[in-house]
Amino acid sequence: MSKSTLGTIFQVSTFGESHGAALGCIIDGCPAGIEVSQEIIQKALNRRRPGVSVNGTDNGKLNPSVTARKEADEVEILSGIFEGKTEGTPIGLLIRNTSQHSSDYGNLVNTFRPGHADYTYDAKYGNRDYRGGGRSSGRETAARVAAGAVANQLLLSKGIKITAYTIKAAGIEITKKDLSQIEQNSLRAPDNEAAAKMQEKIEEIRKNGDSTGGIIECVINGCPVGLGEPVFDKLDAELAKAMLSIGAVKGIEFGAGFDAADSTGSQNNDNMYLENGKPAFKTNNAGGILGGISNGNQIVFRIAVKPVPSIFQKQNTIRKITMEDGSVKFEETELEIKGRHDVCLCPRIVPVVEAMAALTIADFYLLNETSKN
Repeated sequence: MSKSTLGTIFQVSTFGESHGAALGCIIDGCPAGIEVSQEIIQKALNRRRPGVSVNGTDNGKLNPSVTARKEADEVEILSGIFEGKTEGTPIGLLIRNTSQHSSDYGNLVNTFRPGHADYTYDAKYGNRDYRGGGRSSGRETAARVAAGAVANQLLLSKGIKITAYTIKAAGIEITKKDLSQIEQNSLRAPDNEAAAKMQEKIEEIRKNGDSTGGIIECVINGCPVGLGEPVFDKLDAELAKAMLSIGAVKGIEFGAGFDAADSTGSQNNDNMYLENGKPAFKTNNAGGILGGISNGNQIVFRIAVKPVPSIFQKQNTIRKITMEDGSVKFEETELEIKGRHDVCLCPRIVPVVEAMAALTIADFYLLNETSKN
């Protein structure tokens, strides 16, 4: 399997499977002297990790959105960081799996789960890890979050801050944006009241053995003008690629997004003016990117997260049968999925979105350093 590496200068390669021994990443191209500690990386992983905790703390309070699988997700720094700073050499990070229940997947050896990558992986490779989906599992994103924590430290040193949050889940939208409330509720929404309604609806959906999706918004503040290449490696195109590489993400929009299709040019154009002698924009319908290049405005995008495909309801599917002569045939069957699964991925995808944005922006920041004298 190829294409497990992201980036041009700030490069990240991930490895590992959901039910294997461990997951991890190798970061190459990170400048020396960036302050990164095990505690910083662990804090990022705690926001993504599974378990019955709310907001990464073991307070025993059930979060109805997430899986009951409990993983410590303790990061081990293998190389590249010494005395709290990057060395400019490859950074190796490892996260061991400790709570695999592989027996929960025994009925999936030859049966394909609806909504999962089981059939496409099997058709492409002729072999697949049926225990949780292997590389197609959402658990693969733990390595991305670890790498993103390193990239984020680079960006923070340059005054760039990335914040993502849930704006809609289970059909319920936020009515305000108070970023101080993001880590105060189990949905990571900037609206505690709306989050409570989301959680109530998700609990109802969970009891019915079903799942739900939502929308996450991400804002990037402090991004300088000039990041992004004008043709094939546009900043918005690469951010879109990064976000759509997250398994559950099915759509993305920047700024005004699809609403721009119903507006006029006079409504959608962001008029410019001078603020203290510097160029500025009266609005931000472009989402901070023009011609594939950052314009200095706040970068804003939203992603659509699909419902979790592993649901506890009987579903129609097919299974593969290998005949004695080696030929393959398929037959229809029914499937009831077992195991521990999320109901709504939004709160756990928030840190993944931030990580992928950080990896993309860090790479473009370093690329921009080479584009002019």
